[in-house]
Amino acid sequence: LGAAWPFSQFLPWLMEYGLDVDLMLRLLFANPISSFFAIDLLVTGIVVLVLMAIEGRKRNVRHRWVAMLGTICVGPSFGLPLYLYLREADD
Repeated sequence: LGAAWPFSQFLPWLMEYGLDVDLMLRLLFANPISSFFAIDLLVTGIVVLVLMAIEGRKRNVRHRWVAMLGTICVGPSFGLPLYLYLREADD
């Protein structure tokens, strides 16, 4: 769900406009509310990546790089639940 739901919105846009990064960034920061969500998502993603790197190394979570890659490619809605699953599977 953490990957399917975000991609259900991104893939139609990608099919219509292609990988137009300039347009994507203009629309992402088009107004204060969309900027709020974009910045919040970026900050959350960075914090989740730092958590995975530091806490994952301490707990020796195997394959944490997969969750980190998922966070970068999809977002925290996918990467964080995957990381928590991997962390619990290692215990």
